[in-house]
Amino acid sequence: GIHPKYTGKTYLDILESIRAVSPSIHIHAFSPLEIMHGSSTLNLSIKEFLLQLKEMGLNSIPGTAAEILHDPIRKIICPDKLNTTEWKEVITTAHSLGIQTTSTIMFGHVETYEDMAMHLNEILKIQNEYGGFTEFVPLPFVSQEAPIFRRGMARSGPSFREVLLMHSVARLLFKERLPSIQGSWVKTGIEGIVELTKHGINDIGGIGEGSIQVLKVKVHATKKERAKMGQHLFRGNWQADLWANNGVWLRSEEHTSELQSQFRISY
Repeated sequence: GIHPKYTGKTYLDILESIRAVSPSIHIHAFSPLEIMHGSSTLNLSIKEFLLQLKEMGLNSIPGTAAEILHDPIRKIICPDKLNTTEWKEVITTAHSLGIQTTSTIMFGHVETYEDMAMHLNEILKIQNEYGGFTEFVPLPFVSQEAPIFRRGMARSGPSFREVLLMHSVARLLFKERLPSIQGSWVKTGIEGIVELTKHGINDIGGIGEGSIQVLKVKVHATKKERAKMGQHLFRGNWQADLWANNGVWLRSEEHTSELQSQFRISY
């Protein structure tokens, strides 16, 4: 959610404070939901607000709150968030202004395979027209503590087979149009992310300090855990370049890790 006292000025002030400390750091911030909220509080259009954010130093935007870009599903899982048209308006307006974004999907709850396919095609259409997506990030649904799951209205998350298929299909569909497919190690576990390197990913997210709910347990992204992940990934002929945003671009000729994922495995 969004803090009730936040306005568009809050986001502008955050950017100003960051730029006062570092004129050059890449600022990747503010979801489409926050941007729509900020623009409405200042009585500005999406374009006008994005231009102000860009002038204050915003470089790129996370493409979160996408969930499933099909309104019948959104009315069930996120009725208080943007609808599909609103999400697309923020994203395409940002792209038209030269502000790049990521793209995401949250899957494994109430959607069908057809809904997933519709979502992927929406992402591809936007990319074909604007070319502003930097990467695609599939996010498996984590059911624990989710109200929709507790009410018996959603699945308990995708099977690991479905996770592999989502990343693989994304790689086959997007090809060179959207070359970076990201896996989230805090969602899949270390061994799971290694398995995903065989199914299309070339980027790993979530390796900074912090913690996040991972299925039934919490994983803390400490230096020790990152070192453990490195031991798994660098078996064989791995090479890696550490990105400034703590992501790792990976390529390998040999995969030797056995799958011991936190996910339910259902083949």
